[in-house]
Amino acid sequence: MAKNKTTQTEVNVMDFINSYVDNDQKKTDSNKLIELMKEWSGFEPKMWGPTIIGFGSYHYKYASGHEGDAPLLGFSPRKGQFSLYIYSKNKKSDELLKDFGKFKMGKACIYVKKLADIDISILEKLCIETISYLNEHHECACRS
Repeated sequence: MAKNKTTQTEVNVMDFINSYVDNDQKKTDSNKLIELMKEWSGFEPKMWGPTIIGFGSYHYKYASGHEGDAPLLGFSPRKGQFSLYIYSKNKKSDELLKDFGKFKMGKACIYVKKLADIDISILEKLCIETISYLNEHHECACRS
């Protein structure tokens, strides 16, 4: 069985941002996302893999037998856009996306260029909905 590449590391989050993010606006937005996701999740930011900043964790197990751990909420300040790992495919989240702002949907994440393009109050609702969904469907650090 394949080993998960995205696991929690000991890399310092601020060191990562200062060395990886080369755009001042993206640094500002990254720091704001850290502040918000920390508040909404109740967890400190940790690095997951080389470029994902995650908050909390949950354990998943698929019918195939593949299992692992992933952050409850997370983001990556990629060169072209942010990858937001805040979405659970359900009716409530899909409804919230209608008023979210300017974004693109990936298979497992939402892409945004900058925070000014989205509604932060909807971002909060999406994050809270995702934590609730993960708590209900997986072994979740948010239960403690």
